[in-house]
Amino acid sequence: MTQEHSPSPDLFDPASPSEMLTARRVALKLLQQLFVKHHTLDQVFDDSREFSALSQRDRAFVRMLVTTVIRRLGQIDDLIRRSLSKPDQPLNPPLLEYILRLGVAQLVFMNIPDHAAVNTSVLLAEAEGHVRLKGFVNAILRRIAAEGQNWTARQDVPRLSTPEWMLKIWIADYGLRPALDIAMANLNEAPLDITLKHDGEADHWATTLGGQVLPTGSIRLQNARMVQDLPGFEDGMWWVQDAAAALPARLFGSSIQGQTVLDLCAAPGGKTAQLASAGANVIAVDRSAKRIQRLQENMKRMRLGANVRTEVADAAVWRSREPLPYILLDAPCSATGTIRRNPDVLWMKSETDLSSLIDLQARLLDNALNQLEVGGILVYCTCSLQKDEGEHQIERTLAQRTDVERVPVQASEIGDLRDFLTPRGDIRILPNYLDEYGGIDGFFIARLTRTA
Repeated sequence: MTQEHSPSPDLFDPASPSEMLTARRVALKLLQQLFVKHHTLDQVFDDSREFSALSQRDRAFVRMLVTTVIRRLGQIDDLIRRSLSKPDQPLNPPLLEYILRLGVAQLVFMNIPDHAAVNTSVLLAEAEGHVRLKGFVNAILRRIAAEGQNWTARQDVPRLSTPEWMLKIWIADYGLRPALDIAMANLNEAPLDITLKHDGEADHWATTLGGQVLPTGSIRLQNARMVQDLPGFEDGMWWVQDAAAALPARLFGSSIQGQTVLDLCAAPGGKTAQLASAGANVIAVDRSAKRIQRLQENMKRMRLGANVRTEVADAAVWRSREPLPYILLDAPCSATGTIRRNPDVLWMKSETDLSSLIDLQARLLDNALNQLEVGGILVYCTCSLQKDEGEHQIERTLAQRTDVERVPVQASEIGDLRDFLTPRGDIRILPNYLDEYGGIDGFFIARLTRTA
């Protein structure tokens, strides 16, 4: 339900020298908060007063700069190492590494003139109290300005751009070539997709917003910036939601009209809105009061609040008083399917995180199935690329429970996109799918029913 979309990486650098320096000092602080304090990318942008105080133009520049550093971090660090006389020696002070990363991102991966990228990085070192490092920063960045493009052409980009442990899992799950394709697809910025309140208005809104209707039914906008300013947003006629994320709620079909649907781990509410706009009475459960408040605000804007009841609770233990006919479980996951729009996922997750998430997903799935009435439908989904969080979770459940069966998804339900379907009838989407349209988030979706 994001309301602001990153702009394309065209040159929109702040005009005056003071603005240029201010913007880069904000970017430097944001990077430190992300890597040192381990805040998420969304957190550092949302919580930074300095970022909020910038002009719209400067915010767009800083957002693109910080995101580029994170998205290309492996390549950037490799270029810095190549330029050093002692590549294995840590940079001191650590702040120097962040200043160089910002400079390299502008030199090699953004349309910033070499002199501007180098000079502002030198000024940034001075402004941060490291006058003695100005010459070092200048020398390193000038060498990268001269050699960077040649070095980049010889880089092993997929391996540099993905933590080794994560790439090994993808290779085990899909094979070497698909894993490398995933890694390359993750370097692309995600387009902006929207879901309509009324499906029958796709052609109208595609024309009005200058977008195209995808086979999934979502509308894709290119180069959209301030979502709030677009027609239909304030009126609640549509909301931001990746095309893959819009599929799970559609797998209930039209049978949910007038029915109760439990939406577990519901915030920020894209799927809740889909269910409510289809006429369902939705119970939206999420453990975060802040996220539930955001969901309520979104439902109010879309005029769907009357169809939604919210509960702040842990979905792993929350129980309905009576069995329910429909349940949607969008389980917490590693979010590796969203790396295109959340590149910090690459560097903020660990194998330990993955193990704990898998255990949580299993508990959530069992608790949800225990609340499903006989003959009811449960849709389980994650925006993860790892099969341990998707296919393997479902196989574990089916092996352990004799009262549950899979309800295979048909190609006709998802725009005849047969490549999305696994042989067993689940949905597995990789970020390099729909490449001709600009890609799509990675996702796993399964549909289950209670038989006893």
